[in-house]
Amino acid sequence: MTIDQSAATVAAITVAPADLSPSVRQTIFLYLGILIVLLAFGGPSGGLIDIPVSFFLKNRLHLTAHEVANFRLSAAVPLYLSFVFGFIRDMWNPLGMRDRGYMLLFGGASALLYVCFAFTPLTYVTLLAAIVLLTASFLFVASAQNGLTSTIGQQHAMTGEVSAVWNVFLSIPTVGALLIGGTLSGMLEDKNPDQAIRILFFVGATIMATVALYALWKPAEVFDNVRVEGGVDGHPLKNLARLARHWPIYPAMLIWLLWNFAPGSTTPLQYHLQNTLHATDAQWGQWNAIFAASFIPTYIVYGLLCRRFPLKTLLLWGTVLAVPQMVPLLFIDTVTQALVAAVPIGLMGGLATGAYLDLIIRSCPRGLQGTTLMMSSSLYFVVVRFGDVLGTNLYDRYGGFTVCVIAITIVYALILPALLLVPGHLIATADGQAPEVGSALD
Repeated sequence: MTIDQSAATVAAITVAPADLSPSVRQTIFLYLGILIVLLAFGGPSGGLIDIPVSFFLKNRLHLTAHEVANFRLSAAVPLYLSFVFGFIRDMWNPLGMRDRGYMLLFGGASALLYVCFAFTPLTYVTLLAAIVLLTASFLFVASAQNGLTSTIGQQHAMTGEVSAVWNVFLSIPTVGALLIGGTLSGMLEDKNPDQAIRILFFVGATIMATVALYALWKPAEVFDNVRVEGGVDGHPLKNLARLARHWPIYPAMLIWLLWNFAPGSTTPLQYHLQNTLHATDAQWGQWNAIFAASFIPTYIVYGLLCRRFPLKTLLLWGTVLAVPQMVPLLFIDTVTQALVAAVPIGLMGGLATGAYLDLIIRSCPRGLQGTTLMMSSSLYFVVVRFGDVLGTNLYDRYGGFTVCVIAITIVYALILPALLLVPGHLIATADGQAPEVGSALD
């Protein structure tokens, strides 16, 4: 797409990155990190809530692997529509507080919903309704966090650092939630289902109430360094058309799709470890926690490398390392071996995840960061859920987990040719280097 030179000059001036001091950067990362941690614990699709729910389905309602996968598929309907919540975030300014308004309004609404469902008897239908409604409310808060984080990364030419910080802070509560979630499931086995879900939802209510209170804090280092961009005050249909015409998002989303499809990495892996290798609920939580924790060292490495090497280099080598990520699962025969194998599996995926998120942030059209990041979230949950269903069918049909590993490896290998579709100017620079005039424009 072409634009006139005067418009290009104005846009280039508008998006020129400011030189933030180290102390300001640290405050920004701390603020975003706390918010990411709270949302990771409080989300209904997160480990703290999701792991016990999966065990309710498996152990209390006695669902098969295929039935659990179908429940997840249905419960994730709001997640498939995450981009809608992101678009609302880019268009609407609640209470005149922008992202803080979403945190205050919908953090409080999510807390109230958790309390309401804590006193609702547990059945398949009521549990499904609870997860759907809680997820819809939660996504407004998640949209604010996604939009704010990506906007700061773009405006100050630190998309790689933001990606690294985002992933590290997301991984820490993910590890904790997985460990606590698996242990909590075991503890709740001694209580009846209604008592168990009540305790679980009260925990979620407390966390989301904390998010609402967090919205009252407005550090100048963060919010004085965020410029309002065109999407907030523009016409919705024009912004949708601008998004559709923005080519860089397409290869970025294709790569994200391939990376997260991973058929068989959720329900079939759980049933393989628990039914074949006889892992306990807590050990399944431990496997996921070790896997998630093992990403952190390579996230940190990515945060260092992104200022030294162009994104093009990091995308290539991150993908090369990631293609055989799940192969170690072919060589495990015991739960202990599985827990050990989770370490290299996680390490092999960290660099790629950091690079892919960096690419998505760079690909955002100005003023539509919330829409784009939540679109990637929509895509994530669509491909994860449908990949889970496909993997479960492969697992059931061929009677083993090997076919799932083969399918995942083939899908990951397809990322390499997809990298050729990424616009060269978008990935030619390292963090801290402003793109060429007009190169990142819509």
